[in-house]
Amino acid sequence: MRLRTLASLAALVLAGAVPAGCASTASPTTGGGGSGGHFVVAYSQSNNAEPYRAQLNIQLQYFMKKYKDVTLLPIADAKQSSATQVSQVQQFVQRKVNALIVSPNEPAPLTAAVKQACQAKIPVVILDRSVNTDCYSAFIGGDNYVAGKKAGELAVKLLPNGGTVGELQGILSDQPQIDRDRGFRDAVKANPKIRISVHREAKWLKDDATRITGQWLAQGQHLDLVYAQNDPMALGAYLAASSAGKEKSMKFIGTDGLAIPDGGIRAVQQGQLAGTFIYPTCAKQAAETVNALLHHRKVAKKTTLDIVAVTPDNAAQMYRDNDFSKFR
Repeated sequence: MRLRTLASLAALVLAGAVPAGCASTASPTTGGGGSGGHFVVAYSQSNNAEPYRAQLNIQLQYFMKKYKDVTLLPIADAKQSSATQVSQVQQFVQRKVNALIVSPNEPAPLTAAVKQACQAKIPVVILDRSVNTDCYSAFIGGDNYVAGKKAGELAVKLLPNGGTVGELQGILSDQPQIDRDRGFRDAVKANPKIRISVHREAKWLKDDATRITGQWLAQGQHLDLVYAQNDPMALGAYLAASSAGKEKSMKFIGTDGLAIPDGGIRAVQQGQLAGTFIYPTCAKQAAETVNALLHHRKVAKKTTLDIVAVTPDNAAQMYRDNDFSKFR
């Protein structure tokens, strides 16, 4: 029976049909209390195409394998569609998974679906992006205000005489976007000669950022620095500036700090980015929290992880310290 349940759930996920709890009263799919039983965990990811989220998926799968009585279903990809993600969460609830992890695409659309999981007594762990309810079992994420503030402080350091800044934003309704924007703007107030002359939603995507930055430059917009709320957007801005022959006269700041060949840390090493900030994937903490919830152990309602700066001086060491490929 358990194998048939797992197979049917996996088929739903892989078919993309997995659409939409939270008191922590998990029971294994067979057996009782974890002795001879087995737990099934589902994860709805907002957009696998984003490098940060692809790395989160890899790390979560690795850490979940440490728990032999827990199976993580194939990760459901919402492909940056809130409607798809709501449907995924609703179906996971209907199938009575033992625990649910959600990285919301947007807060408001996912709120009702998360409440359904709470009402079904399914433990829910929210990663990185918030929802408009606190019925979940745990929230794990970095401090996005601090990430933006540190980026702003770096901008102040890079532009001591002031200058014009373009800001590339994630999805405007996402709480990380709101917090990073607020933190950055608060920090650059330290130098009144710094002006954010243009800002646009690039939806966390490199291609959108490349197009938007290219449009700014083609319109004659002078930019001394581009702050992008994640590294793919920062690298998209760099690509557009390079195409216009202006990359040497501009500075670029990102956030994510992935230790992958085309990630932000390597870009700092190569001089494409002036700096980035490691925003933790939270995968290890998510796996530990889900396992604790499944075994009826208390967990923190909210866990906020540190944001670490990556500079040209420490980038090589940061890459070595955060290179996850050695564990795979």
